[in-house]
Amino acid sequence: MGSANWYKIDNVAKVFLATTGKRDTRSFRLSCTMKEDVDPELLQQAVLSAIEDRPQVQVRIRRGFFWHYMEDTDLMPVVKQEDDRICPLLYVPSKTMLHYQVTYFGKRINLDISHVLADGTGAMEFLNIIVLEYLRRKYPGELDDVTVHSGASEGDLSQDSYRQFFGSKNLSHGAAREKAFHPGGLKLPYHQLQFFEIHMPTSQILPRAKELKVSLTSYLGALWMLAIRDEMPSRKRHLPVTISLPVNLRNYYPSKTARNFFNSVNVTHVFDSEITVEELAAEFDETLKSQLTEENVKKQMDSFETMEYVAPVRVVPLFIKQWVVRHFTKKANKKVTMTFSNMGVQKPPRSLGERIANYSGFCSTNTIFSTMFGYGDQLTLGVSSAYMNTGVVKNFVRFLSASGADITVCATEVIK
Repeated sequence: MGSANWYKIDNVAKVFLATTGKRDTRSFRLSCTMKEDVDPELLQQAVLSAIEDRPQVQVRIRRGFFWHYMEDTDLMPVVKQEDDRICPLLYVPSKTMLHYQVTYFGKRINLDISHVLADGTGAMEFLNIIVLEYLRRKYPGELDDVTVHSGASEGDLSQDSYRQFFGSKNLSHGAAREKAFHPGGLKLPYHQLQFFEIHMPTSQILPRAKELKVSLTSYLGALWMLAIRDEMPSRKRHLPVTISLPVNLRNYYPSKTARNFFNSVNVTHVFDSEITVEELAAEFDETLKSQLTEENVKKQMDSFETMEYVAPVRVVPLFIKQWVVRHFTKKANKKVTMTFSNMGVQKPPRSLGERIANYSGFCSTNTIFSTMFGYGDQLTLGVSSAYMNTGVVKNFVRFLSASGADITVCATEVIK
C-alpha cells in the first residue's frame, strides 16, 4: 500500500492517544469461540483476506506537529498462538507496528485492537469478517453466499462521523458531576489487569429483568451498583456511584463508519438510604432512558466536538494538547466508578452461527470495566479490574447466584 493515503484522527481517538498507558493500554479484545480447534494456517489466510475488506485497520499512527494522523502501511499481520496479556499495548510512539493483532488459543479466535482505530461495533464487524473467511477455507463451498459486512463503501467505512454529523458550534457544557466513589485499595503490580469471564443462561436472567419491567442493561447495572455499595466504607456513603455506559451513535445517525462513533452516558446513585434492587433497577432504567433521547445524545456530541473548532486550541503544539487532554481526562475519570458496555446480542447468519460457540470480550481500564455479549441462550460478561481486591466482582456474582441463575466464572492468574 505504501504511504499514499493519510487520515485525520477523530476526537475520541485523540483522547485515547493522549492517555494510553501501560495498564490502560486503550485497547480492547473481541473473541469468537468456535466449535472446533482453530487451524492457524487457515486463520492466517483469513486475516489477510479480511484486511482487503477492511483496509482501514492497515494504518500506522504518526505524530504531527498539531495532531496525530494515520497513514497506510505495508506491514502485514502475523497470526500467532496467544502468549501475551489480554488487551496489549498496541501503540508505542515512534515504533513501527500494526495497531491490532489476531491470536488464537484452542477453539478461540481473538482480535485485540487499539481503540484509536475503531469502536466495538466497527471491530466486531471486522472480527466477523475474519471468522467468515476462516470458515470458508475450513468448509470450502459451504459459505460462499454468506456475508457479514455492511456493504458500505471504503469512503463510508473511513468516515469521521463525529465531524460529519457535528451540528452546533456553540460552547455548551454538560451538567457538572461530583467526584465518584472508587473501590480503592491496592492496584495489581506491574501494571497488570485481572480478567474475569462470567457465563450464565440468558433464559435465567432476562425473565428477572422483565419481572422488574426494566432492560437487561438496567438490571445488571443496578446489580453492579449494589456490588460496589457493599465495598463502600460507611464514611464514603455520601459519594455517588457512577456507571458510564458507551452508546453506539449509529443508532441515532445514518453512519456506516468502521471507526469510532460512540458517546457515553452516566447513571449515578448515592447510597445515603436503604434501597432494594427493584427500586434501584427502576431508577437506573428511568435515568438511562432519559439520557438516551436523541436530543440529549446530540447535545453531548456537539459539546465534545467543539474542541476541534476552538481556534486557540487548534494552533497549540501536540505535546501541549496532550498534556491538557490528559489533565482533563484524569479529572473526568474521577467522576466515574466503572464502565459497563452492552455489546448487544450477536446474530451472525445461521449457517455461520452453527459453527460458532460464543462471543466475548474485554477492555483495558484503570479501574473496573465490564462488557456484555448475548449469543443464543448465553450471556457472557467480560470484566477487567485493576484492583487486587476482587470484592466487587464476587458481590456481583453472588447477587446473580442468589437470583437462581447458574453462574460459571473463569479468571486469569496474576503475578503477586
